[in-house]
Amino acid sequence: MKLLKSFEYPRELIPDFNKAKKLEWITIFYLLSTTALMYLVMGNSQAMKTAWFEDLLSLTPSISFLIASRIYHKAPNKNFPYGYHRVISIAYLCSSVALFAVGAFLVIDSVSTLLKAEHATIGIIVLFGKPIWLGYIMIAVLLYSSIPAVFLGRMKLPLAKKLHEKNLYTDAQMNKADWMTALAAIFGIVGIGMGWWWADATAALLISVDIIHDGFTNLKQAIFDLMDETPKTVNEQETDPLIGKVKALLAGKAWIRNCNIRLREEGHVYLGEGFVVPVSEENLTGHIEKAVKEIEELDWRIQEFVIMPVKELPSQSSA
Repeated sequence: MKLLKSFEYPRELIPDFNKAKKLEWITIFYLLSTTALMYLVMGNSQAMKTAWFEDLLSLTPSISFLIASRIYHKAPNKNFPYGYHRVISIAYLCSSVALFAVGAFLVIDSVSTLLKAEHATIGIIVLFGKPIWLGYIMIAVLLYSSIPAVFLGRMKLPLAKKLHEKNLYTDAQMNKADWMTALAAIFGIVGIGMGWWWADATAALLISVDIIHDGFTNLKQAIFDLMDETPKTVNEQETDPLIGKVKALLAGKAWIRNCNIRLREEGHVYLGEGFVVPVSEENLTGHIEKAVKEIEELDWRIQEFVIMPVKELPSQSSA
């Protein structure tokens, strides 16, 4: 049985990979601190409860990324001849489900609150012998939760694109959801203080709509990836231009009359096949070996590419 070759990031990307792991550890400790503080001060505010629940589920992408990063480098074996790259797709699915679940829960909860016309109240606590409106403390905690999220998300986005890490990209979107949640929750708390009973639930609903949109988009792509859809880019989720480069390379060979290819995504690497109609069988093996080497050197993500000579192109192989 032919096993896939062991995978390692190219040397120039190893610092980016290590930086991504460091950012995920920072994110986990930061989120644990914010969820603890929010739980202590959230009272019966709908917006605060929304922000707390969102931060709690925001841990999922970071944890799944770190777990997956310890698995997908394992060498292929007889039980897993293609290696463990699919664990990346599984982690991406878990992150997407978490993002979608946050949005769905918050939409239902916020709409329910608005329909019931529930009037949230924020009490007063005594600190150092002085009465303080709890809303001020809530706002301080929300600011603490939002500011680091902005910087963490911005730092993760370029790394996700370089490493072709959709799970990391989803985590960056979760960080965006974190600070959006916090700012909307602040609006809700201020609204309660001004006597606008609807402001709290409305703020939570606005947050939820954006979160559920991002969650649905990523959940759909995670499922399609597991179904071996044509590989997509991390950010725009459009057909990867690398596919066109591979096909152009084969089409430019003088010994090939016609060709077609198909690629599938295994985590952050690609596996694929090329079907070629050769002009003649002279030195065919040598031509194929050379073409395979050139294709695999096009991009680090192409982990394995197989070329199959055929008399005519099968229609089902079109990409």
